[in-house]
Amino acid sequence: MPTSHRERGRPRRRPGGEARALRPKPAVDRKSDPAARLREAITGGKFLPNQRLIETDLAEFLGTNRANVRTALARLEQEGLVVSEPNRGARVRLVSEAEAIEITEVRRLLEGHEAARAAQRVTAREAATLHGILRDMRAAVERSELLGYSDLNVRLHAAIRDISGHQTTARLLRQLRDQTMRHQFTLSLVPGRPAVSLPQHAAIVAAVTAGDPAAAERAMHDHLRSVADALQALLAATASR
Repeated sequence: MPTSHRERGRPRRRPGGEARALRPKPAVDRKSDPAARLREAITGGKFLPNQRLIETDLAEFLGTNRANVRTALARLEQEGLVVSEPNRGARVRLVSEAEAIEITEVRRLLEGHEAARAAQRVTAREAATLHGILRDMRAAVERSELLGYSDLNVRLHAAIRDISGHQTTARLLRQLRDQTMRHQFTLSLVPGRPAVSLPQHAAIVAAVTAGDPAAAERAMHDHLRSVADALQALLAATASR
């Protein structure tokens, strides 16, 4: 049957009749975007905190010209990953443990909101995805695969972010998580930390997939409060050395 003019552009409906807007596709191809590639290199540890970022070297590394490198550096400076200093050029910004704790406290509020929205919007297929990631996280803990667990942790939070469908919160959280990626990685390697966070993630998944916004927000708040406390403990241990 032909689609009427009034029906065109309406959001898709999931089972049960609730409308869901089509999610926009990423507008940027990371492989061709120097800023995205440099961001991944910084958050992935290719460039270390306080390391100088020399334009000619970056142009060769990224396979582009210096004008594009300067544009990329300006974008990443706005995101808090790079610092530019007069007559000294750019360097990777060092985020202190104290600042990482503050960022985690802000993340707690934003991700709690995301978890609540995700609980309101989650589909059966998305619930199965969350349970699958959680199952892989349990297996990683059993095998003591700390790096694998860290990657799955990032995937779980990203999946909840996508389910929530809140673009402004998602944009802010990507920036905040990028700034603290080094601290998140360090924390994931602390002996016993995955065993602590696993039941917290399980509680988040259980609440989201049960469609309980209040419980999902509370579980996410509890988890990120635990992350902030763990970072505080690391800060205290470093100060006592």
